[in-house]
Amino acid sequence: MIDFKGIHKTYPGEVPLHVLKGVDLHIDEGELVSIMGPSGSGKSTMLNIMGILDDYDEGEYRLAGRLVKNLNEKTEALYRNELIGFIFQSFNLINFKNAMENVAVPLYYRGVKRKERNRLAMEYLEKVGLAEHWHHLPMQLSGGQRQRVAIARALISHPKIILADEPTGALDSKTTQEVMDMLREVNRKEGQTVIIVTHEQEIANQTDRRIFFKDGVIFKDEK
Repeated sequence: MIDFKGIHKTYPGEVPLHVLKGVDLHIDEGELVSIMGPSGSGKSTMLNIMGILDDYDEGEYRLAGRLVKNLNEKTEALYRNELIGFIFQSFNLINFKNAMENVAVPLYYRGVKRKERNRLAMEYLEKVGLAEHWHHLPMQLSGGQRQRVAIARALISHPKIILADEPTGALDSKTTQEVMDMLREVNRKEGQTVIIVTHEQEIANQTDRRIFFKDGVIFKDEK
């Protein structure tokens, strides 16, 4: 599903920052994986490359068998919309849209008509326990509720891969566990590949595979 061969990434500047230093990594379809490491180790950069939000300098990245390199914006957007669902620590919800409209956004980009995408959005809000809050704006929801909206948005287009960047970093312990339960259920029942960047060992312990980054390389990969 995800295949990295010799991936390098350097950010330019007065002192160039070599973030990824020849990363080799293969993740199969249906895996539940956590990625850990200290700040600056390269884990979030790698996640952004996986999600086609950032490019790489050297090496080869294949996503579901397709080479991801020097793509135009339209093709990048097509791959993301077809294959990937994103969950971020900061939720990345649209402030002026209600919960239902936020969840429906990926379907808008797929050309689904409003009535159908709103119906499906309500179905997914029901799945995450927020159907009665469909009309609330993000600022009217708690952090945990906003993350549930973000999860529903990530799932609605049935992506093959869920990429979660510190999805529980802003949540209390009870809500953190609820979010992890949702991600584990999606992985096991739907067979979706779930990749979670986290600083929390308790989160990593609930995944089937743990990848540890240090100084731009993988120094441990355990199951």
